[in-house]
Formats: sequence, C-alpha cells, structure tokens
Amino acid sequence: MAKKPAKKAAAKENPKAEAVVSALCEVLASTYTLYLKTQNFHWNVVGPWFSQLHPFFEGQYKALAEAIDELAERIRALGYVAPGSFSTFARLSHIDEAPDASPRDEEMISLLLDDHNKLSDLAHRLVKIAQDNNDEITADMMIGRASEHQKTAWMLRSHLE
Repeated sequence: MAKKPAKKAAAKENPKAEAVVSALCEVLASTYTLYLKTQNFHWNVVGPWFSQLHPFFEGQYKALAEAIDELAERIRALGYVAPGSFSTFARLSHIDEAPDASPRDEEMISLLLDDHNKLSDLAHRLVKIAQDNNDEITADMMIGRASEHQKTAWMLRSHLE
C-alpha cells in the first residue's frame, strides 16, 4: 500500500529516497502506535501476571521510544519532514490502537505479539525497498528493527506457551 511520504525538508533531495521515506513513515507511524498501545497496557495491566508484565511492558515501550526517535531522525537525514501528528500516524499505521476497554493480561500479550510480527514484516519489506534504492543505511537499520521485533515476539509468545 503506497502512501505519500512526508513533505521534503529542502528543495535539493534525492528522488530515489521517496519510496524509502514513504515506507519509513509507515514504520514510524506503526511503531508509535505500538508504543502507545504498549504504554497503555503497562498502565492498565491486571491479572495473575501483573507483577511480571508491568515492568516487562515498561521495558518494551521505552525501547520503542528509542526506535521512534531513530526512525524520525533517519527520515530527516534523507531530507524529509518526519510525520508527528496522531491523525497522520493513524492514517499511516499498520497497527491498530489499543481497545477502549482494557483487555486482560493474556489478551494484551496476544495483541502485542501480533503487532510485533506485523512490524517485523514491515521492516523486512523496507529492507528490500531500501536495497532497491541503494540505501544500505536504512536497510541495515530495518534489519536491526526486524531482529528486535522478532525477539520481542518470542518473549511475548513464551508467556502464552
């Protein structure tokens, strides 16, 4: 699903970067949505796993906050304005927001597991786009992001087994 990238920050930019930036904006929006969902679950977790999940979710949303900053800075380094509004994130994100009613702990884990798998898939897609546009820096960054999402998915899945 091709979505329009953020506006260029300057007039003299590499037109090949547009496809990369467009995909980066989707990853940024999806990561931000997952960050917010994870923080919401940290605040609202209840159930028998509370004492384990509360700090576990906190570690996850703090790691996502760092990733968000890196993604936005990469978009800026490519000469574009990084999106930063809830409406833009909602339009670009591949991740659904947290439900209004707070789910139980096991459902929270399942929702986050699905989202990390989606983000890993998005990162893998962006690796190919970046490589096709000779942007090895973004490709390397996305390989790292995919690895982090796969590791987190494994940890979440381990709670359900």
